Amino acid sequence: MNLNDVHRGIHKFKKRKRVGRGPGSGHGKTSGRGHKGQGQRAGFSAHPTFEGGQMPLIRRVPKRGFNNRWADVVAIVNVSDLDAAFNDGDEVTLEGLKQKNFAKGSFDVLKVLGDGELTKKLKVTAHRFSKSAREKIEKAGGQAVVLPEKQPVVKNKQKSR
Repeated sequence: MNLNDVHRGIHKFKKRKRVGRGPGSGHGKTSGRGHKGQGQRAGFSAHPTFEGGQMPLIRRVPKRGFNNRWADVVAIVNVSDLDAAFNDGDEVTLEGLKQKNFAKGSFDVLKVLGDGELTKKLKVTAHRFSKSAREKIEKAGGQAVVLPEKQPVVKNKQKSR
């Protein structure tokens, strides 16, 4: 890119397309709507997934099972990961795990699983622990602290008089 090209193509506010202003504009006559058909008519709007009568992709793709959109997203960390990343006597928290890239992305609940061995005494704070993870943490002389999981908000109903 050259400096003298900068003024040409960069606009903070894009001008609207002026249609129906003659053949010289490139958007004259049919104003970009084509010839005939429902798309040329005023007020036409198609569903976003409409494919002109062809079976839409969302209906062609097979679906199996049940996908619970309200389920909690659970991030998992293994005991072996904790052993490798933390020193003896450290306190393992959500923030510490995020800094060391063990709890990536957004999640609702952190669960510690018991895969691997733990040789260090750690105070581990998480929402859930597997049975084997809890045993390994306590066997190494550490402590498993359970965080409260988020509770659904229930509004108090006011008594009518």
